[in-house]
Amino acid sequence: MQTASCRSAVGTLFTASTQRAAALPTLHRNNPLGSLPCASAVRKVRKRVCNSISSPGCRGTCAALFPCSHCSRAVSVNALQTAERPTTQTAPEASSAEPRGSSHGGRGVQVISPPLTDVELPLLRDSGVTDFDLAVAGAGPAGLAVAARVSAAGFSVCVVDPDPLAAWPNNYGVWVDEFEAMGLEDCLEVTWPQARVYLDSGASDEKFLKRPYGRVDRAKLKRTLLQRCINGGVSFHLDRVSGTTHSGPDSRLECADGTVLPAVAVLDATGHALKLVEFDEKFDPGYQGAYGIMCDVESHPFELDTMLFMDWRDDHTEGHPEMREANRKLPTFLYAMPFSPTTVFLEETSLVAKPAVPFPELEARLKRRMDHLGIVVTKVHEDERCLIPMGGVLPRHPQRTLGIGGTAGMVHPSTGYMVARMLGAAPSVADTIIEQLNAPFDADSKSRERRPDYKRTTQDAEALSEAVWGTVWPKERLQQRAFFTFGQKILLELDLQETRDFFRSFFSLSAYNWQGFLSARLSFLELIAFGLSLFVNASNPARLNLLRMGVPGLIAMIIELVRIGL
Repeated sequence: MQTASCRSAVGTLFTASTQRAAALPTLHRNNPLGSLPCASAVRKVRKRVCNSISSPGCRGTCAALFPCSHCSRAVSVNALQTAERPTTQTAPEASSAEPRGSSHGGRGVQVISPPLTDVELPLLRDSGVTDFDLAVAGAGPAGLAVAARVSAAGFSVCVVDPDPLAAWPNNYGVWVDEFEAMGLEDCLEVTWPQARVYLDSGASDEKFLKRPYGRVDRAKLKRTLLQRCINGGVSFHLDRVSGTTHSGPDSRLECADGTVLPAVAVLDATGHALKLVEFDEKFDPGYQGAYGIMCDVESHPFELDTMLFMDWRDDHTEGHPEMREANRKLPTFLYAMPFSPTTVFLEETSLVAKPAVPFPELEARLKRRMDHLGIVVTKVHEDERCLIPMGGVLPRHPQRTLGIGGTAGMVHPSTGYMVARMLGAAPSVADTIIEQLNAPFDADSKSRERRPDYKRTTQDAEALSEAVWGTVWPKERLQQRAFFTFGQKILLELDLQETRDFFRSFFSLSAYNWQGFLSARLSFLELIAFGLSLFVNASNPARLNLLRMGVPGLIAMIIELVRIGL
């Protein structure tokens, strides 16, 4: 009877919404935007009903009416709010659209875009909440995705960011299949059906990658995540974080203005700023550096249905001996996205270097390359510089401060990709937080009986951090990262010709192997098979180079594997 009352009370709030959403699809567990109803209403009813009615099984009943990792259906906020969705453009049709930014393989670049001024955020000062279940530092994709999902499960969440409505400084290019796998294909603004790689200038040095590539619609992705946070009752505090403290079962997120947010858990999603997480060793990564421009041009030589993934040709350095020698030692490649016959994004990129290739050098190489290609710029929309830490040691884990995204070391050590990995991990991280927040209130796993009088302990807090860090870095991911770091050590040693030989072998592998490596989808055993296949497919000189340069990295990988346990 009590359980039925709880179901009725919550159900009344959602009758209209569920009727409108009767035909909506099942919640996609791996979708960080996963179809969620307005959880702020759920929270109010849940606190009012569940805390006042001692009803065995009540928590599970309420939970069935809003999505979590155990629910099979949910209401789609997007479907309820919009009658139709914008159609993703393909590159040949993109000439009619005004490009607003650039994209680079999931790597961040500085952009100039207007903030989301039409979004009204619920602020901390108006919330009346004095302590939270989760405090999130950073309003990037990782922070918002986790905040939205945890709040949708009925928990109180606060996001701290100095300007959460500002345009993200990261613009992302991704493989289309990665976003399709997460149900995010509608957040791709422009797509190209294939990509091109130039290894050199010979007839056999051009390769086509039959894997569609896309540019993420950052504004749409951010607006969607913000709306889900708003619907979930997330509070926002507009400030910078300054630190975090943990004492017994309690955590506190400290802000620059003196505000202190008590919380059961604190999540550091500040990206490469590494504001809160702690390291046991010096963080000493390699760096991917890039200089690029989004520009209008008189014309360009790129086909509109093909994005240029890598161009390792060095014809443009002829007659410039110093640049040619520097490029031979520390090679860089051109990355290009053609949006129309007269609008293109061009970027000169150093795959990985230690120390980073200086921006003035990257800019000079790009200018020389553009002159060689006959590209005359009529207007520069954006002048962009990008520096991404790759590899290096991971934060201490577990630790009481949780982490996700760049702050948790989730950048691919060999490629610089991160956005798809991070968005793919967000639902699992959020679900683990949800499960741990619920765990102390369940008498046992069978009855799921709520215990509102339970006081959290230090052991509960430590169990939460251990579980979340275990989700971010399970053993398989640690083994995988050890192999990727081994690959980075080899790439750091390659000159231009050796780099060409490496990628000639790399892209001669099966699509399953090279795509799986770039997208971090291969298991550790599959990565071992990948490495052996790469060696077999290499030329004799390339094999000798791999043996010569790979031994130190191989030894380091074995040591790391022994440390984490094979």
